[in-house]
Amino acid sequence: MKIPFIKTPRLALMEPSKDAFNAYLVFYSDLVASQMYGGPLTKGQTWARLKADIGSWYMLGFGVWVLKEIDSDRVVGTCGFWKGCDWPTELTWWILPQARGKGYAIEASKAAIDHAYNQFNWCSVETYMNDDNIAARNLAIKLGGIKHDRRKFPDGLERDVFIIPRNAE
Repeated sequence: MKIPFIKTPRLALMEPSKDAFNAYLVFYSDLVASQMYGGPLTKGQTWARLKADIGSWYMLGFGVWVLKEIDSDRVVGTCGFWKGCDWPTELTWWILPQARGKGYAIEASKAAIDHAYNQFNWCSVETYMNDDNIAARNLAIKLGGIKHDRRKFPDGLERDVFIIPRNAE
């Protein structure tokens, strides 16, 4: 399978690979940065997470891209689509703490959403988050997300589900 490459003005959305492991380790070992993503994780758990992100493309035909700054070639996070066992598919992202506040999450999300609608031919893109994840909620709203539903998820928590429209602003 050929994983799509996407370029935005400041980012390259690239196939995940073991070359991104150090960035994954920085993110997933940081208690504050990773708390909404099941962290902190051990080195072994982080390795498994990266392998799962790589494998998603081959099992499901979609996944997350690794985000690299074009100017520096540094990995700054991930963005794309995630689907856990018995969970709905969602737009997801994480950005390294030192790269936050630069608009990378919204820039990458817009590119991923556009790809989902125009290349994957999806009829909708959804995202959901824990109620206390204010940053994710704010990003969903900035992307034009509309609260569509509130569902109970396999972990027992209820979450708001946002539909992100085509051509997210």
